[in-house]
Amino acid sequence: MDFSFSSEQVELYDSALSFAKSELNVEASAQVEDFPRGLWRRCGEFGFLGLPVPEQHGGLGLDTLTTARVMEALGRGCADTGLVFSVGAHLFACVLPVLECGDEAQKQRYLPRLCAGEWVGANAISEPEAGSDVFALKTRAVRDGDDYVLDGSKSYVTNGPVADVFLVYAVTAPSHGYMGLSAFLIEKDTPGLSVGRPFQKMGLSTSPIAPLYLESCRVPASARLGAEGQGAPMFKRSMQWERACLFGAYVGLMERVLEQTVDFARQRKQFKRAIGKNQAISHRLADMKQRLDAARLLLYRACWLMDRGQEAAMEVSLAKLAISEAAIQCGLDAIQIHGGLGYVAEVGIERVLRDAIPSALFSGTSEMQRDIIASHLGL
Repeated sequence: MDFSFSSEQVELYDSALSFAKSELNVEASAQVEDFPRGLWRRCGEFGFLGLPVPEQHGGLGLDTLTTARVMEALGRGCADTGLVFSVGAHLFACVLPVLECGDEAQKQRYLPRLCAGEWVGANAISEPEAGSDVFALKTRAVRDGDDYVLDGSKSYVTNGPVADVFLVYAVTAPSHGYMGLSAFLIEKDTPGLSVGRPFQKMGLSTSPIAPLYLESCRVPASARLGAEGQGAPMFKRSMQWERACLFGAYVGLMERVLEQTVDFARQRKQFKRAIGKNQAISHRLADMKQRLDAARLLLYRACWLMDRGQEAAMEVSLAKLAISEAAIQCGLDAIQIHGGLGYVAEVGIERVLRDAIPSALFSGTSEMQRDIIASHLGL
């Protein structure tokens, strides 16, 4: 077993970390609530918005493990986890399906713009009655000559208020169940498509999320991504990418918070000595380190398997579950160690917890990950 990275991977990680620290924290430091479009374009300039996309389409052409590692650098270097989350949702739930399932015309139209940061992509699958049960969709796409007409509504569309193109999943053959779902690329100005009022959230404040409405939304058949009926496996594949690589960013977040909290424990004095000398504090920090490294190794194994074309559904779920729950505990621990300062918004520690909590909800809840793991155990 080889746990080392190549010199090229190390150089790319260091470059991504340095870029994120120096270029992506200007607006984050002011806790801006709006989507930072300027920083989005900077992400595109570096290559964050197209990490695994081949260079011919505007990306960096990275493998899965290196993609996760660079997302880790982004999460560690950029304090605005909302921006990082928007990058991941855009890349893994919208860009990657276009890369893997799009025809040449679709790739040429969308990938360069999405990878460069000129456009923002969004995935629209969840509905009011279809959350964890994502295949209980009511949105319909009916073929009408050379077009499809879509009707329905979507909930919790990440990047929805600022998206230039939506990857919309709709039922084309209700009687076919799992194989009756299809996907469509719909641009923002298409008649019949409208975005609702953005939701107010407890965390990830710079990553906007809103409902999407489709009312007799007519699109040409050329807007369909992949073959009719291939939406379900397409979505499943995109979720595997997202559960693996996007969560690399949360590994980076945990490392950043651990570093900050260790520094604080060394400097903060109570009763004439640094609080890090108290076993209650030092053991809590040791547990933070243990959870971080365990989660990271689970992620690297899952990505390593994906790069070798192996079935990695259980390994991806193990990694996603470990990272999300470790990130939440990391936020709680950091607040506890910082004491009153950890509860004050201006310091930024409480923000870590607010940004970590949704990681156990999106891309499949922790309960769904446990169900996947249990099924692979034969239960």
